[in-house]
Amino acid sequence: MTAKRTLMALVGAAVLTACGSDGGGSDSGSGTLNGAGQTLTVLLGVNTVFPEQQRKWFADVSAAFERETGAKVQFETFASPNDELTRIQTSVLSGQGPDVYGLGTTFTPTAYATKAFLELSADDWAKVGGRDRFLPATLGISGPDDRHEVGIPFVSRPFVMAYNRDLLAKAGIDKPADSWDGLRAQAKQLTSGDVYGLAIGYADSFDPWKFVWAMSVQAGNPLVDGDKARIDDDTTQTAYRTYLGWLATDHVVDPAAVGWKNAQAIAAFGAGKAAFLPMVSASSKVTLDKSAVAGKYGYVVMPTIPPGATKLPDGGKAATSILSGDNLVVANYTRNKDLALALVKMLTGAQTQRAYYQTFGELPANAEEAKTLQADPALAALVESAGKSVGTPFTGAWSQIQLALVNVVVQSVPDLSAGRLDDGRLDSLIGAAQSAAQSALDKEK
Repeated sequence: MTAKRTLMALVGAAVLTACGSDGGGSDSGSGTLNGAGQTLTVLLGVNTVFPEQQRKWFADVSAAFERETGAKVQFETFASPNDELTRIQTSVLSGQGPDVYGLGTTFTPTAYATKAFLELSADDWAKVGGRDRFLPATLGISGPDDRHEVGIPFVSRPFVMAYNRDLLAKAGIDKPADSWDGLRAQAKQLTSGDVYGLAIGYADSFDPWKFVWAMSVQAGNPLVDGDKARIDDDTTQTAYRTYLGWLATDHVVDPAAVGWKNAQAIAAFGAGKAAFLPMVSASSKVTLDKSAVAGKYGYVVMPTIPPGATKLPDGGKAATSILSGDNLVVANYTRNKDLALALVKMLTGAQTQRAYYQTFGELPANAEEAKTLQADPALAALVESAGKSVGTPFTGAWSQIQLALVNVVVQSVPDLSAGRLDDGRLDSLIGAAQSAAQSALDKEK
């Protein structure tokens, strides 16, 4: 089945019509790109931590691009992975929509599989400033290989764990554990009164599956093995029980966290109400440096020894993070290809990347700008994690697999809210996720 037919099966009859850009955005003939009267549409994920700053950044980018080319930029946002996938599907089916998409790296394989996005030629790379302007690691999930790429790196987002140095010192703990079992033991030791060992956003749309993925990969299970899904593997069942058990059975997470997004977990840690805050990126630094724990916290790579183990097992990968960040992709249907590439060049330039980091804390993908941050000791763990990150499987089915992984947590919320973990129901949910993942893989054949 082709990628486009796969998406048609997923969307069914619910075909929505997206708004496309009008006009041609052509070269004026003098060597300067003339976009006067044109508007590019760009789709990016909504920033729930810095919403006002994002709106201002949108306006600043549009104004700067209009000064440079005469064209305006209209920004649209998606709020969740489901929303992100729906927008991709809709545009593929309708042949219209945003000119440029900002996609999480794990969604890039889905975009590539649709064949609806520009496969970058040497000339295209030159128009965005050259492939060598980017950190080599950020190009790791731009396409299936370096000759077939659609994703242009925008930001790098390796995940790490923040920890409260004061709380650990008072408990006599020199450093965070390097195993998930060790972290749980420390979290139990640090849980007292209204202060908990861990701050976790169980209701976050993006984070829960990353914990399960990391623990599984560390245990030797890549979740996708060729054309076979392995979500029902014992290693992944253990991962879910560990992650959900922190709240339900270990009681090392605030019960309110069942309804928390990532922003609420960061806020709890920032208020000194948790000792550890796993699965955060550099963007958390902007908030934490203005919080009650400013100067009292640090970052460390997350545990790399899976639950139930005391060392990395044979076949396991010491993954500190998914290969994470955002890529920019240009739609094939755009009538403003050169303008779109000019915008990407501006967004990935050192000056824009510096401003983006200073505003949102997202690490630059631009190699020149990234080099200026390497000397910052506060970012050492992030740099280490970036080097030890592991890519998710490059398959067009991954977006559906990712959603299936998250759905297990979503469907477990009623039990978590009641402070319990029903093993039978969890097994059933994992079985459903396995079926959904295998079905998505089968459609890619």
